[in-house]
Amino acid sequence: MTNHLVLSLNNLSKRFGTIVANDAVSIELHRGEVLSLLGENGAGKTTLMNMLFGHYLPDSGTVDVADEAGVMWPLTLGHPQAALAAGIGMVHQHFTLAANLSALDNILLGSESLLSWRQNRHAARAKILGIMDRSGLTAPLDERVGNLSVGERQRVEILKALYHDVRILVLDEPTAVLTPQEADTLFENIGAMTKDGLSVIFISHKLREVLAFSNRIAVLRHGKKVGEIATDTADETAIARLMVGADTPAVPRPAMQPGAPVLALSGVTVKSDNARNSLRAVDLVVHGHEVVGIAGVSGNGQSALAALISGLATPDQGEMSVDGIQITRFNPQNLLKVGIGRIPEDRHHDGVIGAMSVSENLIVERLSDPDIQKNGFLRRDAIRAHAAQLCQDYDIRGPGPEAKARLLSGGNIQKLILARVFECSPRLILANQPTRGLDLGAASEVGRRLLEARHRGAGVLLISEDLDEVLALSDRIIVIHDGQLIEADTKDRAAIGLMMAGENA
Repeated sequence: MTNHLVLSLNNLSKRFGTIVANDAVSIELHRGEVLSLLGENGAGKTTLMNMLFGHYLPDSGTVDVADEAGVMWPLTLGHPQAALAAGIGMVHQHFTLAANLSALDNILLGSESLLSWRQNRHAARAKILGIMDRSGLTAPLDERVGNLSVGERQRVEILKALYHDVRILVLDEPTAVLTPQEADTLFENIGAMTKDGLSVIFISHKLREVLAFSNRIAVLRHGKKVGEIATDTADETAIARLMVGADTPAVPRPAMQPGAPVLALSGVTVKSDNARNSLRAVDLVVHGHEVVGIAGVSGNGQSALAALISGLATPDQGEMSVDGIQITRFNPQNLLKVGIGRIPEDRHHDGVIGAMSVSENLIVERLSDPDIQKNGFLRRDAIRAHAAQLCQDYDIRGPGPEAKARLLSGGNIQKLILARVFECSPRLILANQPTRGLDLGAASEVGRRLLEARHRGAGVLLISEDLDEVLALSDRIIVIHDGQLIEADTKDRAAIGLMMAGENA
């Protein structure tokens, strides 16, 4: 890393109505530096980066960026093409790929005229293969993105940014769908590229990665920058204190004797056009008073397992029972009735109805409850009071209970889903990526509530690509690979990571 300045954000501010997303934030980035940007959900991290990349126009403030000669120039704000021309690339937390195009076409999209693709594709492919070799990232270039796993799509996003020869790369939660070994390889190779001059701003909630791979840490809280710290002088306690203004208590997981089986799968096969999203003759038991963690790289059958337990898929072979009762009708309504609570992987698409209000989303799975309706008519006052109480209990922040759910941030949508699930006291909780994209404090709260449900007798099936989360919360760990389940007899990170990659499976 050098002291050569390549980027300067100067007093950037952005409001959305009465909400102050960023308040006079100033940040500098140097050549060859990896800067971690941390903060709670809603702290303003993504808004700040969206202003840098031109998606948002700041209300005030300026950005200066260095050219190839190292001379600082003002960046034209509000125009993504200006950011790209200045050598700034951004990999978003939520993918921005065209599902009907190949990975190669997605990488090339916007980089050259459509008419020139045919004659330049060979050179472009060679360049991408070179980037893959240097970065350690791989993706099937000729496969349609719609057929790729979540992990492969993430890699395509990063390759697309690197293809544009960026000098400043913004990564928003880049390792959410990678194994620990893949994440380590990614950052090791990014580290090699920083030695050649690449500068990186890295948004993450995984403090292990932040401490291992960044040079400096900047922390936002309530839209303001509250501090910076050199990574080699930081620890998790100091970072948490900056992020939330206080220490984040560890979530205790006292030993408990497992209860009776709550969920049992026997010889279950779920077929799919995409073999990686199938299950192959799996057996699984989850007991009451137990958290069973499913660890694996995205695209190895997690979606099929979650769809089955949610009632969105029917087994081609095998049996499933809940509390000893065999399930014969696989639909969401029936599985809700037998006591399954669902925290879906895609909170925006599957977790809420964006056009409905927060209060309506909180009761959408309880429409037959007499507290919610009487003689077929919704009890609006009771629904509003119910929503106000849950918003307070679960710290759901936003314009209010009557606002559309789509106006909430991702973290607050997740809190809405958690409130809806936990308030029904389900016998089994399917927690599919429950803390993806959540900050330290919110993730800790999710873990606390899952363990509370375990304590009262529920079984919890935790599907997560965050191995730290699986290790912290699970009583038993099962690795999913290529549609099969393998019980892990260890909690060693490296050993489980190898199992996730298909070794020793």
